[in-house]
Amino acid sequence: MAGQSRRWMILVATVWIQAFTGTNFDFSSYSSELKAVMGISQLQLNYLAVASDLGKAFGWSCGLALLYLPLPIILLLAAALGLCAYGAQWLLITSRISLSYDPVFFLCFLAGLSICWFNTVCFVLCIRNFSSNRPLAISLTVSFNGVSAALYTLAARAIDGSPTTYLFLNAILPILTSLVALLLILRQPPAPYSYQTSAGDNRIFLILNVIAFLTGLYLLLLNSASLSHSTCRLLFAGALIILALPLGIPGIICGRELVKRAIYCCKELIFKDQLEVLGEEHGAKRLITRADFWLYYISYLCGGTVGLVYSNNLGQIAQSLGRQTQTAILVNIYSSCSFFGRLISAAPDLLDGKVRLARTGWLAVALVPMPFAFFVLAEVENGQALLAATALVGLSSGFVFAAAVSVTSELFGSLSFGVNHNIIITNIPLGSLLYGLLAALIYDDNDNEGRRRLRENLEIMGRHCYAKTFLAWACISLLGLACGVALCLRTRDAYKRATKPGGRRSLGEP
Repeated sequence: MAGQSRRWMILVATVWIQAFTGTNFDFSSYSSELKAVMGISQLQLNYLAVASDLGKAFGWSCGLALLYLPLPIILLLAAALGLCAYGAQWLLITSRISLSYDPVFFLCFLAGLSICWFNTVCFVLCIRNFSSNRPLAISLTVSFNGVSAALYTLAARAIDGSPTTYLFLNAILPILTSLVALLLILRQPPAPYSYQTSAGDNRIFLILNVIAFLTGLYLLLLNSASLSHSTCRLLFAGALIILALPLGIPGIICGRELVKRAIYCCKELIFKDQLEVLGEEHGAKRLITRADFWLYYISYLCGGTVGLVYSNNLGQIAQSLGRQTQTAILVNIYSSCSFFGRLISAAPDLLDGKVRLARTGWLAVALVPMPFAFFVLAEVENGQALLAATALVGLSSGFVFAAAVSVTSELFGSLSFGVNHNIIITNIPLGSLLYGLLAALIYDDNDNEGRRRLRENLEIMGRHCYAKTFLAWACISLLGLACGVALCLRTRDAYKRATKPGGRRSLGEP
């Protein structure tokens, strides 16, 4: 019984970690100030965003570190990396220190690496403690990463709302959250424990997802309103209370469930036919020779990663459209919708066989809104279109980010997950570099043209700064959608064979 309750407490701890460590999502909130302080071009600023994403290319280092160091030490190291990276940037932006471009680039790299380490720690905790309900646990946990920007926006507004405050919070809040989460993580159940899926587990996940939905709605609605600092402080305290609510839910339901049935301890629940197709272990060499890997890699690269690059450029997009005052709102909408997208990624498991669609099929469906959103942005110039398209991109990319964790585990095995998934997400820095470079070059070219027109007293059409970029991103995301559909068609039979008559998946059980 103690082991059962402890694993739910660990899930709550991972939720807290994810909620306060998605610090890359508020880059647009202070990027313009950082650009002004350093006196750099848009292209150089783009490289700083790329540096943060580049840190994820070295996320495999966390998988290696976990082989030699205890998980709590890895968590503290991730927090220390973030403290140093964001703390130094805060000192720079407040003119307390002076740094050249290269050290700042390295600091952004460390910040991205710390985020990847946090994510890997959370994924490993979910996989170790929720073998039967792994996709549900991961989807819930990853969902809260999408609400980070909204939380940080509310916290910053509770202080003064300045760009420097965002960097200060980025440095402090993750390490404070890690210390609190450690109190729960250090009490995790013994390694030999494993649990059968029960109806009580599903009810707990359903309630936790309802709480998560209310959290996202709370932050979305309140962050969109004009409020005083004192009101924001009260609302931020309310958000913390909502995040603490899950602490009481598992104990209440587990207590009732455990009275009805004993704990079944099973070391293995393996269906050989299913494991031969889904959940089969793939080493790195075997992984990169699989066609399914490359279809998956390209669909991620040309799907979710495009959405991430879009979020990195929100500040400049709003500025080019003459809507600088809406930057915080756009960041909040993207973050909140990304959160909801991550939350919706649990649909295949919550529906529990009512809709027979492979998880790779859901992934393809999630990519549909993205090209549509970019085509709208390229052709329509008004505030409502910008808000709606930002919401669609956030939903789509959020779903991909969350679902990808489960897809990697299901297609290529869970034991190699720490390495395999970090190979998959090398597409993020690659895409950030390519797509961000494309956007920055087009932006700077239009910026130079705009200055020439100003000297000639001609009107500057703001939409043209990003129209070509939006069209390029739309075509790229169409390629991602095509690869996603191809991946679904290639794997749907495997998913059918891995589905029980009752419609419940049992994939990659350790």
